[in-house]
Amino acid sequence: MGCSERPKGAILLGLLLLTLAEIVVGRFVVEKNSLRVLSPDSIKGTHDSAIGNFGIPQYGGRMGGTVVYPRDNRKGCKSFDDSGISFKAKAGALPNFVLVDRGDCFFALKVWNAQNAGAAAVLVADDLDEPLITMDSPEEDGASARYIANITIPSALIDKSFGEKLKKAISEGDMVNVNLDWREAVPHPDDRVEYELWTNSNDECGVKCDMLMEFLKDFKGAAQVLEKGGYTQFTPHYITWYCPQAFTISKQCKSQCLNHGRYCAPDPEQDFSTGYEGKDVVLENLRQLCVFRVANETKKPWVWWDYVTDFQIRCPMKEKKYNKECAEQVINSLGLDLKKIEKCMGDPEADSDNPVLKEEQDAQIGKGSRGDVTILPTLVVNNRQYRGKLEKGAVLKAICAGFEETTEPSVCLGGDVETNECLENNGGCWQDKAANITACKDTFRGRVCECPVVNGVQFKGDGYRSCVASGPGRCRINNGGCWHESRNGVAFSACVDNEEGKCTCPPGFKGDGVNSCEDIDECKQKKACQCPECSCKNTWGSYECTCGGDLLYIRDHDTCISKTTEVKSAWTAVWIILIALALAAGGAYVVYKRRLRSYMDSEIRAIMAQYMPLDSQNEVPNHVDEDRA
Repeated sequence: MGCSERPKGAILLGLLLLTLAEIVVGRFVVEKNSLRVLSPDSIKGTHDSAIGNFGIPQYGGRMGGTVVYPRDNRKGCKSFDDSGISFKAKAGALPNFVLVDRGDCFFALKVWNAQNAGAAAVLVADDLDEPLITMDSPEEDGASARYIANITIPSALIDKSFGEKLKKAISEGDMVNVNLDWREAVPHPDDRVEYELWTNSNDECGVKCDMLMEFLKDFKGAAQVLEKGGYTQFTPHYITWYCPQAFTISKQCKSQCLNHGRYCAPDPEQDFSTGYEGKDVVLENLRQLCVFRVANETKKPWVWWDYVTDFQIRCPMKEKKYNKECAEQVINSLGLDLKKIEKCMGDPEADSDNPVLKEEQDAQIGKGSRGDVTILPTLVVNNRQYRGKLEKGAVLKAICAGFEETTEPSVCLGGDVETNECLENNGGCWQDKAANITACKDTFRGRVCECPVVNGVQFKGDGYRSCVASGPGRCRINNGGCWHESRNGVAFSACVDNEEGKCTCPPGFKGDGVNSCEDIDECKQKKACQCPECSCKNTWGSYECTCGGDLLYIRDHDTCISKTTEVKSAWTAVWIILIALALAAGGAYVVYKRRLRSYMDSEIRAIMAQYMPLDSQNEVPNHVDEDRA
């Protein structure tokens, strides 16, 4: 949240968690690997080092290199590029392990700067005489998140005295060769690996939530292959806290907890006045636990991976879909028994222990070689907490290191853990079996449900429950997903070829246009054949009207008329028209003749007047041009 003021409610919840920390002292176990010095002889031997909680440890393997101690920037808090220092090994030489001192900046930043300068691994020498601790990554903000996610080299913390020995040998000009060994970092007692992931359904906690959600999607395919083959036994877990008795009636505990303060989670947005509450997260965590239990009862525990990845895609907090209704849609799409899941969840408002959540709180306490689970996310392999980046390749390497030698499955030896998840139940995606169209796409990150494009026609929808063809040409593909039917050579369709992609029953039918269109009985509804002499017969998609006796039905006027009357009337109209045309033609001819005769008479009289003037003619029109000589 940068430098912004933390909401008061979040401060109170922090105090509650501090109170809880005082009540229950956690036991944190430092996971170690072996560091063996090969030369010089003066410091040869094997030492413990603590695996860093970031980067990618080489679980199940080992790495050899030469230790170098920089002249400047010995704490590694600044970029080595500024000093012109490069740790990139020359061709044919051993990789360089950079030794830096603890202090002044985050462990992860030291490793990041050394990696950028070409280091193959980083050793951090403690500056205190104390037992080894785990180098953790800082709370990611915008700046640190960029480099923490990109650290790909292993790192380890060594104690102060051993660090001094390494520095002295290097200063005396000795070549210090070491081996980092992770082969015993994960126990491998038999041919099956048991691992668990402590996770959370909250997707609004910033960078760590984004990283966890991304890992779940990436690792799903590998996890399901291992589980289906019987190579692993996976169990998901969820961290909850309880509200101290003195605060159970407070507004904050009521909004963050279920079962009267017994099971709590921090507010997703760290703001009690808006958005989702902590108890919403606990409730969804409980649902996901029960999804796993019900799926496990049906011998398909890997369905949990489908549920959590589908839920984060379809029901995110950012879109205000993080709720029971959306969760149940995902459950139904995966074919899980909703009633069994609800029975497993029990009553979240009861003033009593919830068996499922109580079991989770008990499991948080470390047993044997495993420490208490106090951070999210936490991966435990063969009862040993995983250290390093939560990334598919790194985690798979750690799980494969947990198999007894020579019993590793082929997926560990070949690295090919992908499978076509669309082959079983169509991946839980939408499918039109009749048209052989599916929204399921198998990718290297697992299957995605995405409406397809078929023959240039785009299908639109959520990809899980529905996909509908839209735009021009949609009716050519399975009638656009609309109702259609043929009877006796007559076909009707509810598909309208337009951009909206709606299905509308054609005239003469009623219905939703998708699942059905039922014939409208126009006769029963008295919408047709209303004339007294009419009789109505319903047909599929239309109707027929007939008239009794010597009557003919006129559909446009919904009336009956006599067939003979119609003939007589028709001939009368024809004769009237013919007589009118004849009279008009005769009249026009008479007028024409009279006008022609009048004109001819005037012309003849004018000509004759020039040669034989009449006594009674005072003036004869001159038809000669006036300017003629």
